[in-house]
Amino acid sequence: MSPAVLVVTGASGSGKTTAVRALDGRAVQGVRCYYFDAVGVPSREEMDRDFGGGEQWQALTTQRWLERFASDPDGAEVYVLDGQTRPSFVRRAAERAGISLARVVLVDCAPRVRHTRLTELRGQAELADSRMDCWAVYLRGQADALDLPVIDTTSLGIEAVADALAVHIESVRAERQTAAEQANPVAGAERRR
Repeated sequence: MSPAVLVVTGASGSGKTTAVRALDGRAVQGVRCYYFDAVGVPSREEMDRDFGGGEQWQALTTQRWLERFASDPDGAEVYVLDGQTRPSFVRRAAERAGISLARVVLVDCAPRVRHTRLTELRGQAELADSRMDCWAVYLRGQADALDLPVIDTTSLGIEAVADALAVHIESVRAERQTAAEQANPVAGAERRR
């Protein structure tokens, strides 16, 4: 059975990376966390020149991450990927990589909270702009249109956000186990004994 993938997406300042780091720190058995930007993020000019634009880079990088997870480098049940990527890219990449169970959860918050986090807590005022606001609105619209779960971090502490992610991970893990038992009913019956 291939591993399951849970992609945690959201705009900069939503709290997704901090929450995934908190979750990673819990060292949950069978769960491995990765960070989309760990591969390095090219400048806008490099994205345009080398990839044909930011969207193309995002789609290609999403594909590469899911191909990596399909090879199951850590022997994990669930791979968690923190990153700003479109849900449609995740779905397409999972299909191409042969991952049958890939889910997306959106981490979101009120714009004023995101702006405060970016400017006061992270010192990245350049990210608190209309472009990031539009990206956040787009992701929220996609979550609504695709019926994706949303964790609103506006008034949640980081441990509460990590707890919410843990619930989604357990849901994905249970879904994976059910699929495995349906694929091999004899093994599933023996496991339940």
